[in-house]
Amino acid sequence: MNVVPDTSVVIDGRVSATIEDGQFEGATICVPEAVVAELEAQANDGIDSGWDGLEELQRLADLADDGVVDLEYVGERPNAIERGHASEGEIDALIRDLAEELDATFVTSDVVQAEVAEAKGLDVEHVAPEVREIGTLAVEEFFDDQTMSVHLKTDAVPKAKRGELGAMSYEEIADEPLDEATMDEYAREVVDGAKEAPDGFLELSEPGMNIVQFRDYRIAIGRPPFSDGIEITAVRPIAQTDIDDYEHADELKERLLERQRGVLISGAPGAGKSTFAQAVARYISDHDYSVKTMEKPRDLQVGPDITQYTELDGEMAKTADALLMVRPDYTIYDEVRKTNDFEVFADMRLAGVGMIGVVHATRAIDALQRLVGRVELGMIPQVVDTVVYIEAGEVDTVYDVKTEVKVPAGLTEEDLARPVIQITNFQTGEPEYEIYTFNRQVVTVPLKDEDGGPANESGVDRIAKQEIEREIRSIAHGYVDVELKGQDKAVVYVEEDDISSVIGKGGGRITDVENRLGIDIDVRTHDENPNYGAGGGAGGASANGGGSGGGSSGGSQAGQMVQPEITSRHIVIPVDGNHGETVEVQAAGDYLFTATVSRGGEIQVSRGSAIAEELERAIDRKDSVTIVPS
Repeated sequence: MNVVPDTSVVIDGRVSATIEDGQFEGATICVPEAVVAELEAQANDGIDSGWDGLEELQRLADLADDGVVDLEYVGERPNAIERGHASEGEIDALIRDLAEELDATFVTSDVVQAEVAEAKGLDVEHVAPEVREIGTLAVEEFFDDQTMSVHLKTDAVPKAKRGELGAMSYEEIADEPLDEATMDEYAREVVDGAKEAPDGFLELSEPGMNIVQFRDYRIAIGRPPFSDGIEITAVRPIAQTDIDDYEHADELKERLLERQRGVLISGAPGAGKSTFAQAVARYISDHDYSVKTMEKPRDLQVGPDITQYTELDGEMAKTADALLMVRPDYTIYDEVRKTNDFEVFADMRLAGVGMIGVVHATRAIDALQRLVGRVELGMIPQVVDTVVYIEAGEVDTVYDVKTEVKVPAGLTEEDLARPVIQITNFQTGEPEYEIYTFNRQVVTVPLKDEDGGPANESGVDRIAKQEIEREIRSIAHGYVDVELKGQDKAVVYVEEDDISSVIGKGGGRITDVENRLGIDIDVRTHDENPNYGAGGGAGGASANGGGSGGGSSGGSQAGQMVQPEITSRHIVIPVDGNHGETVEVQAAGDYLFTATVSRGGEIQVSRGSAIAEELERAIDRKDSVTIVPS
């Protein structure tokens, strides 16, 4: 009796199991070379199913050595064209043809393969995939009631984050490091469990990386060459809250149910943003609103009434198109991070869907600033009207966002009235920030200092500094610093070599600048500046995601160090890789702006813009400039 197994049944390990049950004892197992080629390709790509299949072939070899069956490898390896069309059934057809040629029983656990083979008159043995009860995973044993995440890596001692929200500690939870064999066993158990358990699924499977959702656990598995060793990171929510557990609960509930809104839930990693989002989702779902989620990975803990969606064909934009047909009242978007995420969020909100987005930010205003440059300025209040900032598991700040036509704070002339986005503290009712366009730049102006008092510099002071710096930089070659001495006086500090150039013959050049700006300017050298060398520099409003924290970075991140080149019209930043991708530009670890790398591998910033001025100041201070993927 000849038996030809296909790839599916070899991966499942059911061939050896069937032989051990006595069904194929004494038969000749004819393994097609096409099956071996598929398994080898999968194993080389780091896909676990390939390794599972190779282990099954080894078990068959052991059974042959014991005389239980005969084992032969038959047929030819598929060529490149056949391998390229494997998804269209070319390899499956080769295996069926071999079974017919050898007059063999064709064994498969693939329903489609079985149906096709039977239709072609083959003797088919369909072995249904084994469904087994999945118990406790080995990685679950590292968790206790206070554990949020477990971190395992080859040759490293297991560690975990434990404690309450806002008071987590990262600590060792074992005495000995884990060896590679143990880590490999843990990783395979996780992937197999996700495939077989009804409450588990494989969220992402790429060479070197698997992301699994298994019950309440989100588990990421990295393998070489993607990581330098096998690494398993398992995360589990440690708290499930109701919206009533949070401050301002009554006001927030009324606000959410009043009408569909655009809400950003912001906070640092681990602050409790997703926990709050879950509480909000459950609350509005319980009050007769249709709620869906858009997640990658899908790890929010919500009830069965809330359907959780992920990327459709690798794109959240396609998920949004599908959801617009479903017509939810509210959609939870976890998380809004890249430019296309903000664009999808805005499109759905402007289509009338209530949107609640989860955003990484180190301050409440930073979440809103991440929309600047990604959404048209005048549309921001229509996209987001509420910002909730979470810190240590609590609602720390709630902002109300609206547009008003007014003279910006600090300006006095009535003809300077313009649309101003006003960000008001929900609790106090007092405005804390204004965002508006001034001289073709978007500026974010704080109306209070860090202690809650009036800001030391008004919006007009900040803009005046920018305009003076812009004028002087067009003349001077070195570092420029500006100090305002009143509404109509300023001191400009420049390099000693630039004094004559800035003042001009007979003071004519600086007089022209004074006349254009309507302010008296005293030109001095940096040696006369008492703050020079103390890290000071001309402050400025955040321009188009500028230095006041418009990006996701609240501190330094590892990145690619670059050397900007200053030309007559541009600052050119050469970037190695990341072509066509959105990146953050940082100076000395502080966020400056977000940009897209050109196909030629560079970022160009026009000189004279607020962004360019901040970058030039950083270059003058000899700060390290780095590129960090966004």
